[in-house]
Amino acid sequence: MKSVKEVATESKILEKLEEFPTCKKLAQELFRSEELQEMQDYANNVSIKRLGFNDHGPVHMRQVAINAIKMLKILHESGIKTSLEEEEIGTFEDSMCAVVMAALMHDLGMMIGRQGHEDMSVILAVPLIDKVLNSMFPNDVHKRVIIKSVAIEAIVGHMSSRKIHSVEAGIILIADGCDMTKGRARIPLSINHAPRVGDIHKYSANAIVRVGIYHGEKKPIKIDIEMSADVGFFQIEEVLLTKVESSPAKQFIELFAGVTGQERKCYL
Repeated sequence: MKSVKEVATESKILEKLEEFPTCKKLAQELFRSEELQEMQDYANNVSIKRLGFNDHGPVHMRQVAINAIKMLKILHESGIKTSLEEEEIGTFEDSMCAVVMAALMHDLGMMIGRQGHEDMSVILAVPLIDKVLNSMFPNDVHKRVIIKSVAIEAIVGHMSSRKIHSVEAGIILIADGCDMTKGRARIPLSINHAPRVGDIHKYSANAIVRVGIYHGEKKPIKIDIEMSADVGFFQIEEVLLTKVESSPAKQFIELFAGVTGQERKCYL
């Protein structure tokens, strides 16, 4: 059974994809996949219960999809082409399909463990990607190849440990980093255990009140982060900023952060 949060987040995704019927249908196919759901659930079990990390499961992957859809649509509305468009090899909707697939599968490797999980995610995701794309585009091998390739690049590059080159993969990298609000740390913080390496990530994330993604003033995309305490700056400077700096989409991002009631610090 899916949680209320998962169902609500799926509805938001489908609503944001209303103007892209092919991509909306692809998302619906993924949401109907019992195998994908079980994989996302088990990845979260390993992440939270076994390793003591933040949420890396179905809610997180859906939230990354929402973040990525928002950013990709802002670029589109600003007249900025995706890599597939710029190279005249695919459409904006092809790019959106790749981004949605990558978002919903990028952390499947947490089923195995943390180290190298982005590579494990690709191994686990490829059969699902092939199954859905064969269903969606049975007579269009070109679309299957380009969407699959960009989705895999985005999955394998979401930890900023590997050089990526497409705008689409760069958006996933940043969208992943933007899922840092206190809700993501709620469950691991409620589990009592001895202090561990990496606990700072949970306490830092717990200080993040809100992450807003809007049309920017000087650059197309504005990311605005509100936090309840200074410890939240760790999450921004050590996680999000590292991802933005490594992203091919960095040139389109302006980033502001600050404690509630105080002046925002401009990073980009």
